Amino acid sequence: MASPLKSILATLLLLAIALPDCQAKSKPSLLGKQAIHHAIGRQANHIELPKRHKPKFRPGPWKKAHATFYEGGSGTFGGACNYKDVAGEGYGMNTVALSSVLFRNGQACGACFEIKCADSPQWCRLGQPSLFVTATDHCPPNPSLPNDNGGWCNVPREHFDIAKPVFSRLAGYKAGIIPIQYRRLPCKKQGGIRFTILGNRWFYQVIVWNVGGAGDVVRVQVKGDDKLKWTQMERHWGSTWKTSAILLGESLSFRVRASDERYSTSWHVTPKNWQFGLTYEGKNFK
Repeated sequence: MASPLKSILATLLLLAIALPDCQAKSKPSLLGKQAIHHAIGRQANHIELPKRHKPKFRPGPWKKAHATFYEGGSGTFGGACNYKDVAGEGYGMNTVALSSVLFRNGQACGACFEIKCADSPQWCRLGQPSLFVTATDHCPPNPSLPNDNGGWCNVPREHFDIAKPVFSRLAGYKAGIIPIQYRRLPCKKQGGIRFTILGNRWFYQVIVWNVGGAGDVVRVQVKGDDKLKWTQMERHWGSTWKTSAILLGESLSFRVRASDERYSTSWHVTPKNWQFGLTYEGKNFK
């Protein structure tokens, strides 16, 4: 009969022999590890992350400024923004020329505002009704006059020079200048963004108008359906953008970015045989 000590030693010897074999079977090889890593990588590469959509443009805070009015008509109220016919282009007479601080070298073209006459019971209309306007022009500074006596649009004043036909909805003309409250609003437009193409075969201009959402455009790109890749256009002045890239003979797509960093891409808005002087309709901001 074997002693207990011998039995224990025999058991330990068997465990010592079996343990390395178990570890070898349970431990993946380097090749196995690499296979697992690549399998996980392939699955991760195919995961579709949800797209991040920027929120729609919302009304801004109320601010204080002053407003006057100026003479003109449908063909002149779009002056510094190069809108050719504000009534025909959907803006109506509800337009305004902004002082330089607000105009920002034309970037504010197309921005929409709500204006109220404020703190002037003598001149404000009863109930202080709102006037909704679009920025279509620039009110230039007049350094020869003091800021508080004629130089209303001088830097750093925030000033609204309103089209005369609609100023009377806020106050009587005799008021001359009135204190106001204003805020930015989303622009509500009918139909899509419009692209009017001007220029010649060596130099191209595109007027971008009827822009919804924030309304003001900070970047425009153009792309053809053949040779022309996405190309950044430069602001020429106001709502007009320019490029020397060859656009002729290609179906054109446009990508418009607004001041709130949202963008709208209009694919193939023109045929290949598009014509100078014509207007084409794309996709608007929702």
